[in-house]
Amino acid sequence: MNKTIDKIQFKGGLPLEFEIIDVSKTYALKKGMMAKPHRAQFYHILWIDKGKGTHFVDFNPIEYTDNSIIFIPCNSVNKFDSEGIYTGKAILFTDSFFCKNSNDHKYLNSSILFSDLYPPAVIKHCLGECELSTLMNAMETEFIREADNAQYQILHNMLHIFLLQAEREMRKQGFLELKTGTNLDYLLVFKELLTKNFRTEKTVSKYASDINITEKQLHKATTTLLDKTPKQLIDEQIILEAKRLLVHSNQSIKEIAYELGYDEPTNFIKYFRKHNGCTPSEFRESY
Repeated sequence: MNKTIDKIQFKGGLPLEFEIIDVSKTYALKKGMMAKPHRAQFYHILWIDKGKGTHFVDFNPIEYTDNSIIFIPCNSVNKFDSEGIYTGKAILFTDSFFCKNSNDHKYLNSSILFSDLYPPAVIKHCLGECELSTLMNAMETEFIREADNAQYQILHNMLHIFLLQAEREMRKQGFLELKTGTNLDYLLVFKELLTKNFRTEKTVSKYASDINITEKQLHKATTTLLDKTPKQLIDEQIILEAKRLLVHSNQSIKEIAYELGYDEPTNFIKYFRKHNGCTPSEFRESY
């Protein structure tokens, strides 16, 4: 049977696409699924009171200990540590829950907590009545309350404030973010389009046209902020997805090439070797 990366949908039957769960109990019940690479079609915030291990988001290892909060983007390839300890809570929510309007969408897309422009976000939380703990407790109290017409609005606002406060804590802990301005606006739109379209569109000119700017403007935006050209970012997106499929699925090289938009598998093999110094088969074998 052909194995692809499992896609995990948000649990059906809930009145809202928002949930707070006991992560240790859930992990005990679903360890077989959670300890394998999978794409969750929703956001995770792992609030770990007691724990130790290495959590993986794509190919990024995250060493966590007691009092850690890990922010996991929607649709990333996520893997729990099979030997790890996870004691605490997890907040789960979808784009549909959070994004009531374009401003919500823009915030979530640009947040330092979930953007792939930055390494996976991890912060240390404080025990007791710090702001994040207070907000977490308030959200949980509201979540288990009998639902009424106000619950969605209250939970949405609480979550938004929680994310804003978490960003503030990251900055306090020394996180450096990209400079705001027109270049960042262009970069964020480019990255969003790239994530959606990299399988079918691989030219810088088309992305610049879709953003309604010149290739020169797009080049300035990416090189100023990341010291990378638009073409380099396109290549990175394709290679990341290729690595995901090579390591976490048993699809053939030919099938992966077709999935990534290559009509000729030999072209994909040459492309992969150019950017990694090894063939797709050699990369797969190394894992």
